[in-house]
This record gives sequence, structure tokens and C-alpha cells, in this order.
Amino acid sequence: MNALDADPAIDIVYLWVDGSDPMWRAKRHAAALRLGTTETQSMAPYGNVEGRFRDNDELRYSLRALERFFPDHGHVYIVTDGQTPPWLRASSRLTVICHQDLLPAHRLPTFDSGNIESYIHRIPGLSERYFYLNDDVFFGAPVRLDHWFWPDGFYVAWSDDREVDEGPMRPGDNSLENASRLSAQWLSGLPSLAQADYRHTPRTFAHSPRPMLKSLLWRLEDEAPELFERVRSGVFRSWDNPTLVSDFVLRWALAHGLARIRDYAHLYLATGENDPSDPLAALVTANGQLDFFCVNDTTDDAHGHDPRLTQVRAALQRLFPHASPFEQLHHDATSAAHPGACQSTYQGMPHARAHPQRQLDKPGHRLNPETFR
Repeated sequence: MNALDADPAIDIVYLWVDGSDPMWRAKRHAAALRLGTTETQSMAPYGNVEGRFRDNDELRYSLRALERFFPDHGHVYIVTDGQTPPWLRASSRLTVICHQDLLPAHRLPTFDSGNIESYIHRIPGLSERYFYLNDDVFFGAPVRLDHWFWPDGFYVAWSDDREVDEGPMRPGDNSLENASRLSAQWLSGLPSLAQADYRHTPRTFAHSPRPMLKSLLWRLEDEAPELFERVRSGVFRSWDNPTLVSDFVLRWALAHGLARIRDYAHLYLATGENDPSDPLAALVTANGQLDFFCVNDTTDDAHGHDPRLTQVRAALQRLFPHASPFEQLHHDATSAAHPGACQSTYQGMPHARAHPQRQLDKPGHRLNPETFR
């Protein structure tokens, strides 16, 4: 047992959306029609395609992975836009948070995960140390906290993608590449790094569970309010205004000695491959050997019954066949989410409200078997 194991439990925060919900789809369509010419031209590649918002049951299996590999986690928060998975079971260990109870009204609606995730450290009662995950990210092996946190900070990992070319942001590049370029600009202008020997590493970060410190995000809001303001203005993901939390925050923490680079056994899989069966088979074979993996829905505008999506669900079922305590028993996995359901209409599900004092990309799969432990 190490010192971190004796610390308070570490909470988990997910973002989740069901893009098949008719009410939500109407809201998304109306928001797209309201975009001006500049906003439309700034939309990132794949910024408003079906694959970005499709629910392929990833959250269900990510929660199963969480219970299997990190059963001692703290409270689970699921941040949604007025939706609740129909299979979700009420639990004192889980809270569904609606966007309108976390984001200011004038910022809604938004369909940009980079915007939404910039608020999650404001969740009332959130632990100082927490993990933030998109619903397509999974723990893949028993979690050792000293592999993710150290007493004064946390660990981050580079992706296996090629280095990012220098220069300005580019409309045709994915958001992670442009986030690297933009962070280099932002960090060079921050007063706290004026005297620091900051050297930019032109790489992207892995699609991983994000270990994070709540106090760090509050500190950065105070130090770089204009950056948060810029990111929080987004309605859809834009190529010239990429994420803060998944790049800038991590680089700032590295520059200030609050983060360190660590190597993990990991896999990134894109469902848009013409035949994803080989990487999915490799994923199943690596069961329990990967620290984490990501199954990114890059089928874009394919229909929901695309066989590639069926293969993904089958592989996840093989990996995680046992229901988590957060699932209703005998629920039909093919059912649609309750339209507009959030805590206010989901009986028994605890709900959070904003603190009154502080109110307010798609490369192919990567698999390196040599990194398996």
C-alpha cells in the first residue's frame, strides 16, 4: 500500500450524449442553422457529424471497466445535456448533472466537448484528485494510483501519433494537432512562464483517462481567464479554438512541475476502419494487459446499424460481460435514451447544482504489442 491509497477516494467524471434523441437532434440542428459565416468556416473537421455524438453503448462498458479495474473509486458524475441512459440504475454513488446546472445559461446550448469539460472542476463536492473520461475511454488493467498520481501532481502520456508540424493552426488538421500549436502560442504569453525554461514538445496527448487536480483548474481560471472565455464561446468544435483541458492544462502542469510524462500500455482504435475486426481482435486478446484504451467512433455519418458498430459492441461485451452496479438488470441494450431525461425527471438519481459562490480528430488505430506488460 502506498501513501496515495490512504487519500480520499478519487471521483470519476464522464461526458455523455445520445445523438439519437429527437429533441436533442432538433436542438443541435437549430444551433447549426444559427451559426454565422465565420463560425461555420471555423468548424473543425468532423465537428458536427453523427459519429461525434452517437451513443454505441460505450458508457455502459466504460462503467463496467471502471468497476472491474478500479472498484475503490469515489463518486461518479455523468455530465449530460438533459439526458439519462435508460439502463442507468439510481445509486448513491452516481450523480447525473445537466448542462444547465453546470454551465451559465448564456453558454447553452453547446455541442463542443472542449467547452463543456472546461467546467467540470466546478462540480460541487468533486474530490481534489479526480479522473475525467470521455465515454469512449476505458481502463484496461487494475488501477494503481501511483501510476496515475504522485503526491504533488499527476502523470500524462503522449499519443503514438507523429510529431505535430510547427506553424499556425490548419483548418484540415485534427483538433489535437491544432491544440498543440495553440497551446504553444498561449503558453509563450503567460506571465507565470515568462521566466521559466518552457520548451514545447510538438506531440499530442493520448486518449486516456485524465488524472486531474481540481485546484489546478481553479488556479488556471484565475491566471488565464481570456483563454477559458475563448474556449467557452464555442457551440461546435472549431479548428481554431481547440480544447484547453486535454492539451493546454497538461502542458501548463508539465511546465510547472505538477505533471510528469509516463509510458502506458495503451491502444487507440478508430471504428471508421473499413474492417475493424483485426484491431478489435487484438483488443480482446490484450484483455487486462492495457492500462487504458479508446474506441473512437469515426464512422461519421454512417447509420446506427453499421456492422462496424455492431462489431465494437460485440468486442466490448466480450471484454466486459458482467453488469456494473450502475445498470438496471435485464434492460434491453438497444433501447433509446429517455428524451430530455436528467435528474429532474429521473427518480432517485442524486443531482448536483453549481456552487452559489462560484456560479458561473481522427487518426487510425494504434497498437504496439511490445508495450504490453
